[in-house]
Amino acid sequence: MEPSVREPLVRKTSSSYQTFPKSTVRRLDREYLRSLHNKRLYLAVFAAVLGNFTFGFALVYPSPVIPTLEAHPSPALRLDQHTAPWFGSVFTLGAAAGGLSTMLLNDCLGRKLSIMFSALPSAVGFALMAGAQGVWMLLLGRVLTGYAGGVTSAAIPVYISEISHPGVRGMLGACPQIMAVLGSLVLYALGKYLRLVLDWRWLAVAGEVPVLTMIILLCFMPNSPRFLLSQGKEKEALRSLCWLRGSDTDYAQEYEQIKDSVRKQSRRVSCAEIKDPFIYKPILIAGLMRFLQQLSGVTCILVYLQSIFKKTSVILKPEYDAALVGLVRLFSVAIAAVSMDKAGRKILLFVSAGVMLVSNLTMGIYIHFIPSSQNGTIANKTLVSSDNLPAETTNYITLIPLLATMFFIMGYALGWGPITWLLMSEILPLKARGVASGLCVIVSWLTAFTLTQSFLPVVNAFGLEVPFLFFAVISAGNILFTGCCVPETKGRSLEQIEAFFRTGRRSFLR
Repeated sequence: MEPSVREPLVRKTSSSYQTFPKSTVRRLDREYLRSLHNKRLYLAVFAAVLGNFTFGFALVYPSPVIPTLEAHPSPALRLDQHTAPWFGSVFTLGAAAGGLSTMLLNDCLGRKLSIMFSALPSAVGFALMAGAQGVWMLLLGRVLTGYAGGVTSAAIPVYISEISHPGVRGMLGACPQIMAVLGSLVLYALGKYLRLVLDWRWLAVAGEVPVLTMIILLCFMPNSPRFLLSQGKEKEALRSLCWLRGSDTDYAQEYEQIKDSVRKQSRRVSCAEIKDPFIYKPILIAGLMRFLQQLSGVTCILVYLQSIFKKTSVILKPEYDAALVGLVRLFSVAIAAVSMDKAGRKILLFVSAGVMLVSNLTMGIYIHFIPSSQNGTIANKTLVSSDNLPAETTNYITLIPLLATMFFIMGYALGWGPITWLLMSEILPLKARGVASGLCVIVSWLTAFTLTQSFLPVVNAFGLEVPFLFFAVISAGNILFTGCCVPETKGRSLEQIEAFFRTGRRSFLR
């Protein structure tokens, strides 16, 4: 039964956003945030981020499957040194295509329906891999699950930011990253168990479960109030906000602020308006953040994690090292989730980039200076075939690459992982949010594909240390970029952030 919706009684602060916030408004805003009931909001976010769980699950699917398929008795399914890298990297091409289509889907179907739409290619992709009779079916399944991941990458952060309020938007904005990490960990755990007792195809079958759960839950969740208002559906938008905030709370002022912001951006962005700093600056910042995020090397390190550990002969088995790094990643993202609304976005980005810089530099120097007899580095061998490398004598100095990688993942998960997604959804202007978020996802996954495909040739030609030293240089650039270009959005409403880019007055963000 729908909650009753009261007509909003507007508490006038100023529909044109005066210098903000005044002390009285600040007190009233704090009282409003304390009065909110977030149970339904959390349920809506959980339903949406199941798409990110599926994304994380599908992204690392090749990790336990490639070794099995390399030794598969059927020639039609057997992977070799040429097809195995494609099986791992073609996912990113699908994700880029998903981001491209979301440029239209976000504004045509809406954020919620775009997320629901992603379930179709995801379900078909997992089904193809589960019933694969040839490598082409495996590759097509990877492309389709990647496409679904690209759609959710662009739609879910926007949906969460638009239904959340400033008091919890930072925490909820980290949920997509948390669920993606959790999906990867579940895949690693199932992969280790299912390979012992069941056929590898059941991993793909398991991927269907979160997809179906997401579809069922989202059927009962509301659409974004901002999207509904942009479509002229004021009554539905009011009901949506009432459902998300609670019918006994004073959500009238928030509704009027959203309505006023949407009214100012009622038209689609035109080519002439792209020259407006209000439009191009946040898009440029968000796009460059996604570009630098991938250039830091996280996708390469995650995809080839077990192989990198095998080449550096760490003490533990590579699969246990990968699981340990995954747990550190999950723990770090959880810390970021509870810290973003307290410490702020920029300080976490500085800390994150600093830790990534030191970790990559340590890894590069270690590989360069430690003799190959100690670190297990064998020149001119591909990482894909590293399962066939002879076992090397190890000693405790080989803990260095494990610790360096753990700290790199920790640093990434503290800032440049979740906050890049969050800021993309926060700073993009409403009239261009659907298109711009898709553009950012395209930039991200094309960069990831390029790096993932070039990683092995670079390692073969120049050694494993070169990519890590390159990633260290990028991390240093991330520090400079954060200080010069990234605004602090902690505790600010989406309307205040838009007002900052529209007027350039930093009083909106203080």
